[in-house]
Amino acid sequence: MKHKSPWLIFFLVAIAQFMVVLDISITNVALPTIKQSLHFSTDTLQWVITAYALTFGGFLLLGGRAADLFGRRKTLLIGMAFFTFFSFLIGISQNAIELIVLRAFQGMAAALMSPSALSIVLTTFKEGSERNKALGFWSTVATGGAAVGLLLGGVLTQYMGWRWNFFINVPVGIVMLYLISKVVPRHESEAEHTDLDLPGAILITGSLMVLVFLISQAPVWGVFSLPTISLFILTLILLTSFIYNEAKSLHPLIPLSIFKIRNVVGANLIMAPVSATMFGNFFLLSLYIQTVLHYSPVLTGLSFLPFPIIMGYTSTQVSKFVSKYGYKRFLIAGPLIIAVSIGLLSRLPVNGNYFIDVLPSIILMPLGIGMTYMPTMSAATSGVPGNKSGLASGLINTSQQMGGAVGLSVLSGVAAAVAATAHLDKLSASVFGYDRAFLIGMIFMLIASFLAITVIKQRKISKETLSEQTSIQEQVSFH
Repeated sequence: MKHKSPWLIFFLVAIAQFMVVLDISITNVALPTIKQSLHFSTDTLQWVITAYALTFGGFLLLGGRAADLFGRRKTLLIGMAFFTFFSFLIGISQNAIELIVLRAFQGMAAALMSPSALSIVLTTFKEGSERNKALGFWSTVATGGAAVGLLLGGVLTQYMGWRWNFFINVPVGIVMLYLISKVVPRHESEAEHTDLDLPGAILITGSLMVLVFLISQAPVWGVFSLPTISLFILTLILLTSFIYNEAKSLHPLIPLSIFKIRNVVGANLIMAPVSATMFGNFFLLSLYIQTVLHYSPVLTGLSFLPFPIIMGYTSTQVSKFVSKYGYKRFLIAGPLIIAVSIGLLSRLPVNGNYFIDVLPSIILMPLGIGMTYMPTMSAATSGVPGNKSGLASGLINTSQQMGGAVGLSVLSGVAAAVAATAHLDKLSASVFGYDRAFLIGMIFMLIASFLAITVIKQRKISKETLSEQTSIQEQVSFH
């Protein structure tokens, strides 16, 4: 039992990551039912998603650094235990405020799980085609899991009630706690100290959370209102204080030297707009399919079924080509394909048809995402020393979750603002708002492609390294 299969370890930590991702999207389909059951207002409904993503993204750097300092398996198990506990409490919540607060705590627990899980993957597989293959499957879990969540959420909501979207985590969490504790190696700290930079953690977490709250509320308060300007200034003060703290701290939360690795910076900059579009897209498209096309929760979930299938195949295939050609060309082309699919959604009509107006995008989008996520993860973690793998994992996950939280706030805010000012009937105004929000998402994708062109440095691979990676690839394929 001393030599565990790396793919068994991967399977177990991937399930942990799947639980985290699932809980972002599984509630999308259940939102109309939750709104009616707990008497949410239209303005506060998005906070079922945003509260989770906000604390998840806000505490990821702390979670990633904790994994490096205190051990990856230990951090993962602690996070999973709390995640399971808060899932149960959410399932029995009785009002809107209670649910939102518990979702925030659940996001904090997820912030311990996700970077430690990815860090375990990075230390289990050596850099090269073996790791690229693992990251290809990881990308499938990270993005395809969101689409699976829509399907599972639809089934659970319609046949068992919305509360089972959270209760389902309890038995899965208990079983995974046992298996991970028995199978995954201990992964003791590689650091020479256990000094966690709490001031830095508080400053960066506070700044990110204030920023997302600012963006979500700016359409309500007004861009140039006193509360908006005040929170913007507070965000700048917190960020500036964080950078100063990191530069002076003996054991910083984020050693600023990591930003000297160009592709780490580029990958994080690309991940943010990509995730912003994906979060907003799933949220708005789920509402369109249910409220405009009048699909049931189950049919809404089934309507996304092509997504994880295409996404899974594309991610695993792309990993082979990244090992051979590097990741830059994929990071340029992937967002452009997503931009085309989002552009198609920006023309959704009131009297729409799923097969004509929605399905083409659901087929095209996962191709672009499959070409983008795995290369982004590879670029974000390549060349990073082992004692900073948790930090690198936390950084890219933070970019993903905070980008998603910001994107959800921006796109839902645009949709609501446009609908409110449109001189149309309520349904037509809502669809018009969705269309304009999708256009913003398309712009985000064009920005991501531009960043890949200008920031990402093409990684050259020698013939010797390529031959070695090909050999590893062939060995792994027989497992």
